Amino acid sequence: MFREFNRMVCFFMGKFKFNKTKIDGVQIIDPFFSEDERGFFLKSYHKGEFVENGIDVEFLEIFSSLSVKGVLRGLHFQNIQPQGKLIHVTKGEIFDVAVDLRKESKTYGEYVSVILSSDNKRHFYIPPEFAHGFLVLSDEAEVVYQLTDMYSSEGESGIIWNDTQIAIDWPLDDIGEENIILSQRDQNWNKLSETKTNF
Repeated sequence: MFREFNRMVCFFMGKFKFNKTKIDGVQIIDPFFSEDERGFFLKSYHKGEFVENGIDVEFLEIFSSLSVKGVLRGLHFQNIQPQGKLIHVTKGEIFDVAVDLRKESKTYGEYVSVILSSDNKRHFYIPPEFAHGFLVLSDEAEVVYQLTDMYSSEGESGIIWNDTQIAIDWPLDDIGEENIILSQRDQNWNKLSETKTNF
């Protein structure tokens, strides 16, 4: 009984590791994870720890998507009610991207990328006023999005995935550009230089 109590105390005291990136506000987060012969525990969010590490937000919506290999979703953002996003993967693997759209930022038009998977358990925090997109690398991937504002169809916008100004190095060796699966909407976004933003 005492051993089990100690194990649970260690679980609840487990800390996240917050990894800052080259773009201010974007963080790659390693959550607390504990595994034994029974399975695992994963602590996905703790408001106090997030606030201590500069992510002082409230999440208002949670969505999830399931996509097959080669699906590319993005690059999406909202001009009205811009959303901060906390992204993680519960099944499979993706290449995830955040693009800085803040005109006054020294990293405007630059991006951060990370591999998120059900194996590495990593989370990716993307502040508002960023575009977001991902490419599915596994046979299937289930992606969970925690959002700081509500979805707005009126404010929905995007940037074409292969904009040469942003020059994202998508990992296409095992997929092939000709096999990328895009929605009609994502095929028709303009380049960043041709896109109106309110930021």
